[in-house]
Amino acid sequence: MKQGFTQKLQEVMDLAVEKQEVAGINLLVLKEGREEAYCEAGFADAAKRKPMSRDTICRLYSMSKPVTGAAAMLLMERGLLDLADPVELYLTGFKDQIVYKSEKEESVKRPVTIRDLLSMTSGLPYGHEGSEAGRKVAKLFDEAIEKIPDQGGFGTVELANRLGRCGLDFHPGEAFEYGTSADILGAVIEVVSGMKFGDFLQKELFEPLGMKDTAFYVPEEKLSRLAKVYQDSENGLIEFDTSHLGVTAIEKIGFESGGAGLVSTLDDYEKFATMLLQNGKAGKKQILKPQTIEYFTSGQLTTWQRDVLWKGWDSLCGYNYGNLMRILQKPGLAVGLGGKGEYGWDGWLGAYFCNAPKEKITILAMVQKRDAGTTHVVRRLRNVIFSYVEE
Repeated sequence: MKQGFTQKLQEVMDLAVEKQEVAGINLLVLKEGREEAYCEAGFADAAKRKPMSRDTICRLYSMSKPVTGAAAMLLMERGLLDLADPVELYLTGFKDQIVYKSEKEESVKRPVTIRDLLSMTSGLPYGHEGSEAGRKVAKLFDEAIEKIPDQGGFGTVELANRLGRCGLDFHPGEAFEYGTSADILGAVIEVVSGMKFGDFLQKELFEPLGMKDTAFYVPEEKLSRLAKVYQDSENGLIEFDTSHLGVTAIEKIGFESGGAGLVSTLDDYEKFATMLLQNGKAGKKQILKPQTIEYFTSGQLTTWQRDVLWKGWDSLCGYNYGNLMRILQKPGLAVGLGGKGEYGWDGWLGAYFCNAPKEKITILAMVQKRDAGTTHVVRRLRNVIFSYVEE
């Protein structure tokens, strides 16, 4: 890429820190597997004036989801998981489910399937006050957090079964709703593999890829590298102590959240992202087959499901969704520059991942700010990156 590229990225990041949009951020850009830029700005721990660095460990939150999706693809290509399978075959809490329509209970028209989990068309919500199912889920996560001191709280399968009994916001397949589907998928993987979900990820993905800092908790010897979390206040950014969605990152608990639980670094997640971009290959190891990668990275909602996505999530106009990732189909509808066919996801605290196969680039960023998602600064960085990409 053209000279001055890294400097421009650094200027964008420095300005975001100066304006207190974020306390700290780091960024990694690769093209055809080669590093094009690494930048860092601000602090992992502002009180201690500890800068963001290449080995800073961050809470991924929903950027855990593509990893969970890849784990499901492994089981699918081995013939151990049929995406048309009803979830109730693996989790008893999904038998005889209830849908809440205008606060009235209805029996599901059909069971939730594995594919529903991968496309967020299950009807499973996150906690919210807008429906009976949402209120029950919110109460359950509060209970999960309260139980953490009691021998680690709920296990992955136990919590998934209880989430299934909270009911659904709509009949499976009728709409799209971003919710606990990836957490349920993690429990299904645990049942199918006969291993704890975290152990399966370690054996099948993290160890073969050399992801030494990616896990469901940070051991004591690495805690000094874990970034602090921040939130906006009237007096600027202040530290925020989170155990959101039943995960803590700082202790080993029973619930290994496929939707929100992982921690990682830029260099670790780059190994996962590069494997996907190289048709499932990492060095001499074939982690996933090329045809599996093609399926995994081209997921789609139906037209009516996608319309719900676009109406409810302005920043995802132009994107479809499938296999726990966004996929850009109509760049002209997006809110900034991008590449057709690019895919990835972000996290509640601002961790961000994008692979653009046509341009052969990977973009990874780490931010730790409450309710961040895809941040303004990341969108500005994307525009710089995609404007330089052909040069």
